[in-house]
Amino acid sequence: MQIIFLQDVRGKGNKNEIKDVPDGYARNFLFPHKLAEQATPASLEKLEKMKEFILVEKKMQTETLKKSLEKISGLELVIKTKADEKGHLFSAIRAKDIAEKLKKDHQAEIGEEFIVLEKPIKTVGEQVVAIKVGDHQSSLKLLVEK
Repeated sequence: MQIIFLQDVRGKGNKNEIKDVPDGYARNFLFPHKLAEQATPASLEKLEKMKEFILVEKKMQTETLKKSLEKISGLELVIKTKADEKGHLFSAIRAKDIAEKLKKDHQAEIGEEFIVLEKPIKTVGEQVVAIKVGDHQSSLKLLVEK
């Protein structure tokens, strides 16, 4: 029986994947648990429309991220935080903190998953932070002050 997975099923298939499975497995396990539905012409058409919508949405999101990337390219971002006399921060600065600061100060919608940090920043000073969106890359100067 040909089915469309509605959710990821470990070892069997991923969401929105079309696969042939034994009839009993589909009727007795996948359908009752709402993990899959039978692949009818109507459901296949619905799946294709959903895939097109997701593709368009992803393209729009990438364009928005590119614009934000251009906006912050070469920017100097200042983050003030608490540190001891030696310049060691009490709380490390992570990608999430940088993303929040960019959103707050510069209205740049850059997710933390696009900010490349080898390790959290734990000292006062200037750092260069890379931002990578797909095949586009940019950097900004991060100035950590106490």
